[in-house]
Amino acid sequence: MAGGLVTREDGRPRCWWGSSHEDYALYHDAEWGHPVADDRRLFEKICLEGFQSGLSWLTILRKREHFRRAFRGFDFEAVARFNRRSVDRLLRDAGIVRHRGKIESTLNNARRAVALRDEFGSLAAYLWRFEPPATERPKRFTRATLGKLASTPTSTALSKDLKQRGWTFVGPTTMYAFMQAMGLVNDHLEGCFARDEVAAARRRFRPPRPHP
Repeated sequence: MAGGLVTREDGRPRCWWGSSHEDYALYHDAEWGHPVADDRRLFEKICLEGFQSGLSWLTILRKREHFRRAFRGFDFEAVARFNRRSVDRLLRDAGIVRHRGKIESTLNNARRAVALRDEFGSLAAYLWRFEPPATERPKRFTRATLGKLASTPTSTALSKDLKQRGWTFVGPTTMYAFMQAMGLVNDHLEGCFARDEVAAARRRFRPPRPHP
């Protein structure tokens, strides 16, 4: 496993974590790191990162479709209208993580997402303002390098700004994991086949801008 890479049956080298389980391999190959501008997907990922706290991402990944059904496809306008009865219903839903604080955080964050959409034109336009500068990024991505990136100055700044706007379960480490997954950074390891694919997708991508 040189440098944190593992080669599976298809002969393509992957980041070590993307080879540990078939569900992880699919997520690693098709999703992780690809730039996202869809508001629902961005909101979903922030919420699921919050639900993951204290758990493995594999647990959340396996429950993701249940979460989508429970939270109306993470349409934050719809979730913003959830009420106390909605919380009680969700606490009875065995398909998701039944944690009152995390459920209530999702409802709160949905209302905050609506406010951000109204202010910036889209949630994506707000979030992509926090794409980190090149000077903050390591020159080479190895497993050792990645292990030192639990949080960064930019993820800390994003966390701070969201908290000031009333969001919850959005700490710096959580926000860095969000940035990795949604393509604000490309943290696939050197030599991973997906690193070049993500880099190409990023070159084609045009980050949304706040409305005038």
